[in-house]
Amino acid sequence: MLFCDRMKARMLKKYFTFAGLLVVSINCYAADVLPLEDALRATYVACVGIDEELYDLKKMAGINTAVTAVGTGLGIGAVATGLAKAKTDNVLEQKYKEMEDLSYAAPTYVETVEAEEFLASVNNRLNNKTFSENIAVKDERQAEIDKLEAKSKKLGNWRTGLLAGNTVTNIAGAVIAGNNKVKKSLQEQIDDCKLSVKKLQDSIIVSKLEGHDVTEAKQIQSVCRGFEYVDISKINNRATGAMVSSVVGAGTGAVGTIVSAVANSNKVRNDNSEQGQKKEKNLNTASNVLAAGATVASATATVFNATQIKAIKDVATVAEQCSEVLR
Repeated sequence: MLFCDRMKARMLKKYFTFAGLLVVSINCYAADVLPLEDALRATYVACVGIDEELYDLKKMAGINTAVTAVGTGLGIGAVATGLAKAKTDNVLEQKYKEMEDLSYAAPTYVETVEAEEFLASVNNRLNNKTFSENIAVKDERQAEIDKLEAKSKKLGNWRTGLLAGNTVTNIAGAVIAGNNKVKKSLQEQIDDCKLSVKKLQDSIIVSKLEGHDVTEAKQIQSVCRGFEYVDISKINNRATGAMVSSVVGAGTGAVGTIVSAVANSNKVRNDNSEQGQKKEKNLNTASNVLAAGATVASATATVFNATQIKAIKDVATVAEQCSEVLR
């Protein structure tokens, strides 16, 4: 019996010691915790307004998506026009060969002839049915060639213009994407908001132990702690991707524009030598390849801009909900 009393005494002593330490710990913990009203006020100051900053980012990402989408369309147009020009030039090349087959020459006399004999020879050739038909066919082929050359020139000009437009949109896209990132000030505000929500959670625990109603504070803490689960880095990563793609597209488009203009210049087009024709064909091929490259870059930038909008929306949803519950 005496042994049992001693054990009970020891247990009671340990209990009171533990309780005393717990009270001391709680008091020490509470001493470093903000009063609930102060914690709520600090959360309001830190978290309200983030949604407005993100709204501007989302708006600019939407604008940039539209800009790069237009650039992609212009690039597609440039590629299609370049292919149409290549097809036209192939038909032209065939027409040139047909003209060579229809070529005719003056009388093949090498000896000196009398004027009357020469005139008679010319008259005979003009009255020859085959010879007359050749002249008519040649005139017809020449008209076709003139029409095709005009079409080829026009298509070349269109390709140059569309490539220039693609280049301009890529430059604009690069500038917008480079500026459409989470600024240091906004990042710091989000970090401050996260910290204030953590402090609010501590204040809720202490206030609840003190017997205060913490229902509203718990709701605020529950909604605003969503900032802990969003990835801000995705916004900047997508912006960087869009900027790099647009820079590549701008560079490729600029070179393509120059090459297209040179390929379609009169100096190159009018050089009918074998070397000149080969040069023109190579320049046109290079221009079409560059147009395709610029188009791919524009399309890639459009994808990055569209995914940036999604990343911004993920954060903005939390920010909007937090601001709403705080207000």
